[in-house]
Amino acid sequence: MAPPQPEVFDVVIFGASGFTGKYVIREALKFLSPTSPLRSLAVAGRSRDRVAAALRWAAAPAPPPEGVAILVADAADPASLAALASRARVVLSCAGPFRLHGHAVAAACAAAGADCLDISGEPEFMERVEADLHEPAARSGSLIVSACGFDSVPAELGFLFHSRQWEPPSAPVTVEAYVSLQSTKRIVGNIGTYESAVLGVANAGQLQALRRSRPRGPRPNIPGPPPPKGSLIEGHNPMGMWAMKLPSADTVVVKRTLSTVTEHPEGLPGAEETPEYAEHRKSFWSSVKPAHFGVKIASRSLMIIVRFLITGLFIGLLANFSFGRSLLLKYPEFFSAGMFSRTGPTEEEVQSASFKMWFVGHGYSDTAQASERGSKPDKEVITRVSGPEVGYITTPIVLVQCALVLLSQRGNLPKGGVYTPGAIFGPTDLQQRLQENGMSFNVQVMRSIR
Repeated sequence: MAPPQPEVFDVVIFGASGFTGKYVIREALKFLSPTSPLRSLAVAGRSRDRVAAALRWAAAPAPPPEGVAILVADAADPASLAALASRARVVLSCAGPFRLHGHAVAAACAAAGADCLDISGEPEFMERVEADLHEPAARSGSLIVSACGFDSVPAELGFLFHSRQWEPPSAPVTVEAYVSLQSTKRIVGNIGTYESAVLGVANAGQLQALRRSRPRGPRPNIPGPPPPKGSLIEGHNPMGMWAMKLPSADTVVVKRTLSTVTEHPEGLPGAEETPEYAEHRKSFWSSVKPAHFGVKIASRSLMIIVRFLITGLFIGLLANFSFGRSLLLKYPEFFSAGMFSRTGPTEEEVQSASFKMWFVGHGYSDTAQASERGSKPDKEVITRVSGPEVGYITTPIVLVQCALVLLSQRGNLPKGGVYTPGAIFGPTDLQQRLQENGMSFNVQVMRSIR
C-alpha cells in the first residue's frame, strides 16, 4: 500500500520566526477559515522551536489554531526547500536579505510549480530571479512576484491609481512620490531593510553587470521632454515639506511594470481567465498612462532628512569595503543615527507609526501640446496613499492580501513566470482589498498650472 501523500497547504510562510515573519503569521491567521480562500496554513523556518514560538506570539492571547503545521526548512538546504515547495500552493517568502536567502526559495517554487510571493526591496535580487527563473517558472506554472510588501505595492498601485486620474486628452509627464513616515513615538526601521541597503550598495556592480548582459526592455512613450534631474534636497513642494531623492526599489519596480505593459499593452492574459475579467483587464490597462517616476523621502523636520542623508553617506562610503560592511552591519543604530536597530521596534512603537505617500504629477491637459516648441506642463494632479506602520503592519497586510488574490482568482492570472506586482495585481481587486484593511487611496488636487 502506497504511503499517504503529504498535505498540501494553501499558504506556507517561510522565514516565519523573523522580525516580519511573525507579523505575517498574525495577519494570515485573521483570514484562516473553512469559508476563506485560505483554508490551510503552515509556518516554516530553520528552527522548529523558534517557529513554534512565533506562532504562539502571533496567535496570542488565544492558543494557536489546530491544524497550523510547523515545517523545518533552510535556505541553505535545497532538499528541504524542495519538500516545502511541494507542499504549498503559495509560498510567502519572508527571510531576508533576499540576495542571500531568497533565490533558493524562488527556485524551489519554480521547480515545484508553486506560486511564490516575497517582500524583497532589492533590485539585484529581483532582476536576477527574473533572468534565471522566468522561463522555468513559466513552464511549471509557478507565478513568482517580488516586492509584495511596502516595497513596492503602495508605489505600484499608487502610481496606477494616479495615472488613471488623467483622463484623455490629458497625460502626465512626471510623477514623483513623496514618502513620509510618521509616528507619535520614535521611528525604528526594519533591520532587514537596512541590511539589504548595505548589501545592495556593496554589490551594485553586479546589478549593473546583470543589466548589461540582458536585452533592454521596451521603453514607454511619454509625452514631452524628460524632466531635469533637480537637486538632491528640496524645500519647496506642494506638501510644504523637506524632501530628499531616495534610491528606492519602488522606482525600479514601477519602471519594470511600465516596460511590461509597453510590451503587452492589454496586460498579461490569464491562464483560464473569464471573458468578463479579460474585458476588464484590457479596459484597465488602456486607462494607464506612463510617466517618468521617482521617489523622495519627505518630512516636515529637516533633521529627519539629515538623518537619512547621514545614513546614506555612511553606507555609500563604507559598504564597498569588507571591514566597512562589517561595521555597518554590526552597529546599525550608530550608522543610521538611531533609525535602525537590531532589537527592532516595540509593539507600542509599531502601533503608533503610519505612512503617507503623495504622488505629485505634472503633465499636459492636452497631449497635443507636448509636441509644441517651448511648451511646458500645464496640469497638476496630486493623489495620496496612506496606511499603518510600513514594515510590520502594512507589509503583512499587503503580502497576505496578494496571497488571497492568488488563491481566489488564480485562473485570471498568468500561468507562470516572474513579474512585478503591478503587472499581476494591477487589474485585480487588490486595491479594494487594501482599502478594506486599513489603507486609503485618495485624489487630493487636480488643477491647471502656468
